[in-house]
Amino acid sequence: MPKTGTTARPAPKKNTAKPASAAPARNAKPSAVPSPSSGIALEIKDTRTSKTYNVPIADGAIRAPELKQIKTNDPDDNGLMSYDPAFLNTASCRSAITFIDGDKGILRYRGYPIEQLAGNATFLEVAWLLRHGELPNQEEYDRFVHDITFHTYVHENMRKFLEGFRYDAHPMAMLNSSVAGLAAFYPSARNIFDETERNISIIRLLAKAPTIAAFSYRHVKGLPFVYPDNDLSFVENFLSMVARMSEPKYEANPIFAKALEVLFILHADHEQNCSTSAVRAVGSSQVDPFSAVAAGIAALYGPLHGGANEAVLRMIKEIGDPKKVPAFIDEVKGGKGSRLMGFGHRVYKSYDPRAKIVKKLGFDVFEQVGMDKDLEIALKLEEAALNDDYFVSRKLYPNVDFYTGLIYRSMAFPADYFTVLFAVARTSGWLAQWEEMLNDKEQKIARPRQIYVGPKERPYKSPLVNKFPRSRK
Repeated sequence: MPKTGTTARPAPKKNTAKPASAAPARNAKPSAVPSPSSGIALEIKDTRTSKTYNVPIADGAIRAPELKQIKTNDPDDNGLMSYDPAFLNTASCRSAITFIDGDKGILRYRGYPIEQLAGNATFLEVAWLLRHGELPNQEEYDRFVHDITFHTYVHENMRKFLEGFRYDAHPMAMLNSSVAGLAAFYPSARNIFDETERNISIIRLLAKAPTIAAFSYRHVKGLPFVYPDNDLSFVENFLSMVARMSEPKYEANPIFAKALEVLFILHADHEQNCSTSAVRAVGSSQVDPFSAVAAGIAALYGPLHGGANEAVLRMIKEIGDPKKVPAFIDEVKGGKGSRLMGFGHRVYKSYDPRAKIVKKLGFDVFEQVGMDKDLEIALKLEEAALNDDYFVSRKLYPNVDFYTGLIYRSMAFPADYFTVLFAVARTSGWLAQWEEMLNDKEQKIARPRQIYVGPKERPYKSPLVNKFPRSRK
């Protein structure tokens, strides 16, 4: 069970305040349709026809539909397409939420450097910022915190639903199913273009995701569910629902509460990654936000996305001893099957800015629980890789996953729960991205093209002799 440093103290008087009605969202303005800069274009010469085309350039990009005009003389030619498996160089949207410069190691939410937000802001302050585009004033923040606090409870039938899972169910599968199930509890969430309905749906999901996540943890552990405590902060309330036992009032270890707050901020959003793209793609069908976010959770469940910090711990366990680090590094460089997990990133080609924050944060946590062999291995791995031209030349620097797993483990969270913690934080970014997509006048239902590589037309001739055999008695 997560370590909390809890102490018993008399319970304060019950909070009898009534929840405030959710205020309509102060949404950012919808994205404007970009107009190509006058005279700036990409000149394309089609060597098949010797024709030349000018494709307008705007914001450092060309629009793929412009390629359709490039055709041969074949009347069946529908024009060129762009082919980009895994979207390595394709922008699917215009977004004002998160900025990343991978070469320079820059990450900003709505223009604010991640280092400043992680060091000074609260998670709910960042959640408001991601959605609305500006930091909240005191009145907005107080109301937002109030509304989140009083929507943390889930319907009792949701508790029964969670109790129906096997004792060994993966908590991410439970979270995914339960978030999707919220659509059945709040059918009015389908009114996504009603600002009041959309606002209350976002509030509900931000508030209930930690509750569902905590209930999933308790179910797997065979422990009774702990209901939300409206006197606690967002992070402290989550830790209470996860770890509270018989104490009359929960009090979290402040080092652990601060660490989780910072980790939630670091994981709140990260541009158009796999799970965010899934939320936008599913949301483009104009489904309710619970179903769209459930798609994001499903994507995050995959080991190539949310499970990277688990892989780091498995790697460290396989190394087993700090003295074996040099031999492991040699195996990685020699391509002998070993892989260096937690290094390198699809976007960052320098030190992940989040990794710097997490490393410092980790030492605060490790000071509470003590240094151990695994941490020694991690430090030696980082030192060896950062001083080896093989890794430096390939821009394989530590990413955010390298130390997060060690921090979570030090707080006694089980490895299969790490991605759930990731999902609770990322819900804020998913919802901001989902709403931005709805307000973008250019967005339509996602429907990628394909390059067909199957057989050409052929006549049907069945190889079956008897298509409808009678069942044996």
